[in-house]
Amino acid sequence: MKLWDKGLTIDKKIEHFTIGNDREIDMHIARYDIQASLAHAKMLHKINMISTNELEQLEVGLSTLQQQIEDETFKIEEQFEDVHSKIEFELTKMYGDVGKKIHTARSRNDQVLVALNLYYKQNLLEVKAKTSNLFETLLKLSDTHKDQLIPGYTHLQVAMPSSFGLWFSAYAELLIDDLYLIDATLKVVDQNPLGSAAGYGSSFPIDREFTTRELNFSTLKYNVIAAQMSRGKNERTIASALGGLSNTLARFSMDICLYMSQNFGFLSFPDELTTGSSIMPHKKNPDVFELIRGKCNKIQALHSEMTLITNNLPSGYHRDFQLLKEDMFTAFEEIKSILDIFDYSIQQIIVNEVDLADDKYKFLFTVDDMNGLVESGITYRDAYRTIGDKVRSGNYKPDTTKKHTHIGSIHNLALDKIREKFILEFPIHH
Repeated sequence: MKLWDKGLTIDKKIEHFTIGNDREIDMHIARYDIQASLAHAKMLHKINMISTNELEQLEVGLSTLQQQIEDETFKIEEQFEDVHSKIEFELTKMYGDVGKKIHTARSRNDQVLVALNLYYKQNLLEVKAKTSNLFETLLKLSDTHKDQLIPGYTHLQVAMPSSFGLWFSAYAELLIDDLYLIDATLKVVDQNPLGSAAGYGSSFPIDREFTTRELNFSTLKYNVIAAQMSRGKNERTIASALGGLSNTLARFSMDICLYMSQNFGFLSFPDELTTGSSIMPHKKNPDVFELIRGKCNKIQALHSEMTLITNNLPSGYHRDFQLLKEDMFTAFEEIKSILDIFDYSIQQIIVNEVDLADDKYKFLFTVDDMNGLVESGITYRDAYRTIGDKVRSGNYKPDTTKKHTHIGSIHNLALDKIREKFILEFPIHH
């Protein structure tokens, strides 16, 4: 069954190519298509296009199909082009002509759009919640390890003293930036396109404000052409937000892989969270974080893909849009899985004590010693040259008696302000 079927027989090769694997990937939006169809049916009743009895039948039918989805017994068989044709077929099988009325005043174009927007909105909220959970975990780790010092690096060269507390809370604060972008993306997709039909509206006296309220959208996409043009724009915006979050997680994973290596030895994980080698019995590999890094880099490539598919398309609907769905769905499933395993694993991190008296860290304290000279009355430039001369001549010896209490002060101020920022911006997730 095809919603556009006019009694013609389409070439089987053409049918196979144009449908592709839409039946399988449409299972991601089946529940949202039913949700939107129910709101649409209620709107049709409100404008007297269907009777009360017909609405009640459609409500029961749609509820039955929704339950099948929950029970995982709902299937889109080969004779159906997509989830939309399957649902309409089942309603028609249940109620005859009443089922055929569900498509009144809408097109498959706005039907797909509204189901996608509902899917995107729900999944962005889930990503936001999981990111917030990871944020809270990092703040706890930051507080726990605030007094454990580690070398800071620039250009991968030993630079200045830092702490695990600052390291954990640094990534926590970056997650706030990622949440800003997710919130902005939510605002973009939280607009109801239903009623735009094929992109040029409907001659029926539809009530788009009604379906907007029924589907809990913040607003609607008023211009019907703009509603259709949001296809592609939504995906590019989402891909950008997920890419930003993925960048943070990929960089964090790289730090972990680096710090786990024997050359650093700053941290480790329980044996059961690592993997071994088939030939080297000593290996404890950070495969989880390597895979997170790789998967996150794939997600960062999504924006380029979405852009290349849609960037120069003219206004109106184009079948190219069908190609957006699969990788968008995959990206959401991947990022949610990544956030779950990251939060689970990082809670079990083992932070090692780092011996900053080790000779390889002796230049870690040059800035502190230079600042000490400045505090004694020497100008900054002269102090810089004095310490620099000692380093070059091989006569520099760090003052290892210093407690570096300023790092704790920097950490405490940062931690308090980061927590305050998060509570202010995202109170519902605190």
